Amino acid sequence: MKVLDRYILYSYLTKFISFFVIIMIVFIFQTIWMFIDDLAGKELDAEILFKFILYYCPKLIPLVLPLTVLLASIMTYGDLAENYEFAAIKSSGISLLRSMKGLLVFNIVLCFCVFFISNNLIPYSEFKSYNLRKNLAKVKPTLAISEGIFNNLGNMNIKVEDKYGINNNNLNDVIIHKTNKYNDNLTVIKSESGQLIFDESLDVLNIVLVNGYRYEEILTEGTNNQEFKPHTTIKFDKHTIVFDLKKFYAVDFSEEKYNNTFRMQNINQLKYSVDSLEKKLAQQYNNFSESFYKRTGLYSFQTNYKGSGNVNKINIDNHNTILNDFEERYRKPILKSIQRNIENQRVTLSTQKTNFFVRNKLINLHKLSYYEKFAISLSPIILFILGSSLGAIIRKGGFGYPVVFALMIFLIYHFIGTFSKNAAEDGTISATFGSIISTLIIFPLSIYLFRRASMDKEIFNIEFFSSKILMYFRLKK
Repeated sequence: MKVLDRYILYSYLTKFISFFVIIMIVFIFQTIWMFIDDLAGKELDAEILFKFILYYCPKLIPLVLPLTVLLASIMTYGDLAENYEFAAIKSSGISLLRSMKGLLVFNIVLCFCVFFISNNLIPYSEFKSYNLRKNLAKVKPTLAISEGIFNNLGNMNIKVEDKYGINNNNLNDVIIHKTNKYNDNLTVIKSESGQLIFDESLDVLNIVLVNGYRYEEILTEGTNNQEFKPHTTIKFDKHTIVFDLKKFYAVDFSEEKYNNTFRMQNINQLKYSVDSLEKKLAQQYNNFSESFYKRTGLYSFQTNYKGSGNVNKINIDNHNTILNDFEERYRKPILKSIQRNIENQRVTLSTQKTNFFVRNKLINLHKLSYYEKFAISLSPIILFILGSSLGAIIRKGGFGYPVVFALMIFLIYHFIGTFSKNAAEDGTISATFGSIISTLIIFPLSIYLFRRASMDKEIFNIEFFSSKILMYFRLKK
């Protein structure tokens, strides 16, 4: 390696490593802040917290690395241009492309590393962090109870409308479903308010309910266990449920039973999942179309109708052609029956439309994750070309213009990617296009800036455009 290549590579790597560490630390703190409710107040040991952070670090690389490459390349070539080192390099007959030789090799190798990380390391870290976060939610029951939804708490499903108080121990509008050892839901408790009281000496949680009802169904002791006796209803002013926390606290943080999300899969697994989901959805389309056609009654109507009218050639100017074949007393019930049938089919179609939308969205998420692994792996080389060209043009180093330009470009790159992915999830655009649209926009820009930097020109020739505008107005006169 020549002295010039070593010099530029050393300058680039120094900035690259520094920015990577700084930006990664910032994103780690942001991640901790996002999950502070899952971590705070649970008396977790340092090993669990370290694992939690360690598992999240690989997932931050797709955000940290593009910005790091952009900043390091802009500042490296900005420093060279500002100190007239780049002018000396050009005067010695070395082009911009030749000066990038060592850094191009480094960033190409970085592309393969990013692909390995996105295809292998990130799915593994997602698998580990997801399971760890699920286990963390079991350590403290108050955090396991979310507002507005049913939460599983041992043999109970509890739903609260609102939690308040210093420790969120006070509850409003409580509904509890209790199950027996056969998982039969026989007891329902509803109260206006409640309170969670911990007894640390006995490791129990007292759920104190105020002003409510307890509804219970009792199974017979005979041979037919599905036959119910009359239920009992009890009104209470105060009712206490004692919940043993020993089993609840006995959480195995090494337990890993959640492994079915698309973020946990590599490209081979994603390809297989997409193929399976699409075949399953196509089968569901066929099954629904056949069942819906039969439920409408059209099949029976076309085969069994014996009226005088021709079913295939109904006179649209006379809507009562078919009804005229029935007696007067039957026509109104027939019309009401048709109206009910149409309304039922409309509701069915609306419900099934939502169901198919969710299933299509799941397929799109798998496709996005698949193509995103390739798009992310190309970002280092594209952003390096863009950043180095921009640094050579603006001829400024340090933390001034380079940081401003880098942040603006990265935000545009990131927001375009985010918006396109959201559109691809809903099926507005294809998943392939949605995952690479930000790369397709940045790549021509990087080539344009590289050509301008190679010719030692500014980003835009203001004099050229202004002269063209002045010439246009003179011709108009």
